[in-house]
Amino acid sequence: MRVPARFLPVPAVLASSALLTGCFATTEATGTGTGGGERIRVAMMQPPRSGLSPLSDDAFKLSRWSTAETLVKLDADGDAEPALATEWKQSGRAWTFTLREDVTFHDGTGLTAEAVVRSLTRAATASPKPRILDGVELTVRAKDAGTVVVTTAEGDPLVPQRLSSPQLSILAAKAYRGKTVDPVGTGTGPFELTEVNGTSSAALDRYDDYWGGTAKAPGIDVTFVPDGTARAAALRSGEADIVEAVPVSQAALLDEELITEVPMPRTNTLYLNTEKGAFEDPALRAAAREAIDAESIVKGVYEGRADVAEGLLGPALPWAAGLREPVSRAKAGDPDGRTVTIGTFTDRAELPEVAAALQQQLQKAGFKVKLEVREYANIESDALAGAFDAFILSRATVLDSGDPAAYLYSDFASDGSFNIPQLADPAVDKALHKAGTTPTGDARRRAVVDAEAAVLATDAAVPMLHERVIQGDAADVVGAAHDPRERELVTLDTHVE
Repeated sequence: MRVPARFLPVPAVLASSALLTGCFATTEATGTGTGGGERIRVAMMQPPRSGLSPLSDDAFKLSRWSTAETLVKLDADGDAEPALATEWKQSGRAWTFTLREDVTFHDGTGLTAEAVVRSLTRAATASPKPRILDGVELTVRAKDAGTVVVTTAEGDPLVPQRLSSPQLSILAAKAYRGKTVDPVGTGTGPFELTEVNGTSSAALDRYDDYWGGTAKAPGIDVTFVPDGTARAAALRSGEADIVEAVPVSQAALLDEELITEVPMPRTNTLYLNTEKGAFEDPALRAAAREAIDAESIVKGVYEGRADVAEGLLGPALPWAAGLREPVSRAKAGDPDGRTVTIGTFTDRAELPEVAAALQQQLQKAGFKVKLEVREYANIESDALAGAFDAFILSRATVLDSGDPAAYLYSDFASDGSFNIPQLADPAVDKALHKAGTTPTGDARRRAVVDAEAAVLATDAAVPMLHERVIQGDAADVVGAAHDPRERELVTLDTHVE
């Protein structure tokens, strides 16, 4: 049962009224769904960046709302298991996938091999490509109405895991009629996306013909709330049922029974621009690395709710620590008052505080430091273009494939699509290629750690800490997912009692 605002402590009421008035859509305004029960009200952190196109990071919202699905999904260990495909087999560079029968899209059309070919080909030929396909040449053809063959230019042991990425979701034909991909009413999941109101809200209704059964909730009402204080206040006031990414600073103000802390495969990293500016010099990159006191940031900014980083891969991948060996790096030089500009974004509430702490630490070491802080949507393009000397990013390391090789390639390969440090190092490229082509298992894990070491040796990235996500669930919410990979949130079984 929800607690009326009149029974909340006065500060909570004030916070709610000041920050949330007019923010949260009502059920009447966004649709009613079908059947009984209450709609689930969700406060999300980041607004859509690309109109909810599945070819962008917005795909993970579609996945978390259980509206768009992929051929394959991942289990808790990161191994591939059936989703829209029921089985698959490899023959050289080709993988044959058998499609699930009796699946319909939300517009009533059926799942066919032709539909899969359309979706995957659009992703494989997109510019830029979804990052899961960085360095991968992939073609798709229909073998028959219920079977598709996916072929890569080189042997790729991770094809099934790649196809689990939400950016490779399978949508109905009408999603691809324009220049952009429109996910409204075109998924296959238990909830149909029915309305998108720009960057403010979205609505989904239960899809009663879902192949996997009937969702327990009649629908989902989503509001995008970049301000972390406002998201936390929404949980306190009862205006939201599920709150994504509660800031550490707000966690202590909430009932401990309403929050769940989940270790994340996410690393808070300082990327250093290796192409130009002060950090083109390896000695100054080393000076920056030595100046950083990550432990004080964990204690001061994260209030102990994070883990100090020893590498790019954190405790969510426990095998990495056992394989990691000392890395040989350049010796630190004298900053001698060199001016550097550090960029970061406001969408994750802790990052501006991290930036302020780093500013003090680097200035103490002899740098002059300027900060530039914006919303992520307004700073990403500049970061990717190398406009900053350094950039602070909270980065998921196994978000797409369940395997960190894709993240390492995307962020540090010469042709990686997310190469913020502008790194072009032959030794790193060689190590990344080996990691990406080694068969799954112990040998691949060893190659991944070797690639991590090659990156760390350049000081192009200084890992500081590994985050834990804090999710808020109202007392009457049942079955909300707490997913380290940020792929699930509202599922078939999630509902409000």
